[in-house]
Amino acid sequence: MNRRQRAKTVIELEPRRATSTETSPTRAVEPDPLYGVALLKTALELKRRKDGTPEEILRGVLARMRLSEDEFREWLSQQGGLAKLLGGGGGT
Repeated sequence: MNRRQRAKTVIELEPRRATSTETSPTRAVEPDPLYGVALLKTALELKRRKDGTPEEILRGVLARMRLSEDEFREWLSQQGGLAKLLGGGGGT
């Protein structure tokens, strides 16, 4: 063995245990990259237009961007208070 080489150490890895996130029944929605763009467009529309409700404006933006409203709302509900901010959320 050369002076500069190290002796190889073999280690055994423990099997991976299931974490609480892997066993949770709620499935995380895979975020579409356009969801952030939709939020930005909705915010700009809310600032610019005073005639529509936040709900109507959000529906219009999602329709123009051809995004699924149900999937977007599911993702939005996972983001915390953003759904309440837009007036479409919580149900409580």
